[in-house]
Amino acid sequence: MKHETRKWWLVDARDRVVGRLATRIATILMGKGKPTYTPHIDDGDFVVLINADKVRLTGKKADAKMYYHHSFYPGGLKEVPFKRMLERHPERIMFLAVKNMLPKNKLRAPRLKRFKIYASALHPHEAQNPQTLEIGGR
Repeated sequence: MKHETRKWWLVDARDRVVGRLATRIATILMGKGKPTYTPHIDDGDFVVLINADKVRLTGKKADAKMYYHHSFYPGGLKEVPFKRMLERHPERIMFLAVKNMLPKNKLRAPRLKRFKIYASALHPHEAQNPQTLEIGGR
């Protein structure tokens, strides 16, 4: 089945809430906004996210939120607070939020490859001529 060419979208994450932004991006990556959407066909678009270091959380989550991973050694559960993750790996915050909102199936990895995240406003995708996507609510 031949699909149309994928569009490129540019999303500015400055002062956006992580979860609300991630749901919109996951929807675009899945292609749910298109009239040709089919769950088993990967027909979504590319998303370029800039200013990932300027996202925010609501309420007291900025102080309380933890990211967990395990080293696979006994007692190897690691936890990283949101503020440290924002300082060291701001791209990882949005990557994990979008990754966990996509369906857990074989299409998740190729969809995530189309998600490009940059901590600053500079990105190397000017040649693709991405359209700016306005996401409501600040």
